[in-house]
Amino acid sequence: MPVSVLLADDQHLVRAGFRSLLKRDREIVIAGEAATGDEAVRTARALRPDVVLMDIRMPGLDGIAATRRIMADPELRDCRVIILTTFETDEYVFAALEAGASGFLTKEIDPDGLRHAVRVVAAGEALLSPSVTRRVIKQFAHRPAPAPAGGARLATLTSREREVVTLVASGLSNEDIARELVISPLTAKTHITRAITKLGVRDRVQLAILAYEEGLVGR
Repeated sequence: MPVSVLLADDQHLVRAGFRSLLKRDREIVIAGEAATGDEAVRTARALRPDVVLMDIRMPGLDGIAATRRIMADPELRDCRVIILTTFETDEYVFAALEAGASGFLTKEIDPDGLRHAVRVVAAGEALLSPSVTRRVIKQFAHRPAPAPAGGARLATLTSREREVVTLVASGLSNEDIARELVISPLTAKTHITRAITKLGVRDRVQLAILAYEEGLVGR
């Protein structure tokens, strides 16, 4: 099945450019477009796309708030959001991930990278550039430590899954985790998938956030 994409950006030329680039991939179809955050939410609910490419600065409801509403809608459980913007700042990155975005990319990304990002996120993975990952980790490290949660949410994980989650929160890829634990990348991915299911989070970004909030990763 092709990946359906909703383009949300207040500039018509930007949407046209993204539409042209993505249509070159036979595995991607453009489900619809939106010029405001409110329209993005309404259109997502109507069309239920696999992926929303969401700009941050739009009239009325901004892209962060729109992402939060989409992620909170039970009917859009399978929808993924990629924030695509010219503003790669810590404030925007962190807010986007906390809102539930599965990726954060700048508009400087090349066409092949954009198409790859859509396919990766649609498959249930999270996608962040290394620079963004490092800044997210740094941001968490400077937040006030959360109150002890007793590890209740993490109690369902095996010791190996806890190891893997810790490494995910440290910004390691599946290949890096495989090398660190002397396992195959497929086994690493399996552990991550099981941890995501057990903890009821959407993807590895939310898994990393939970690891910090539960104190699994040291500060």
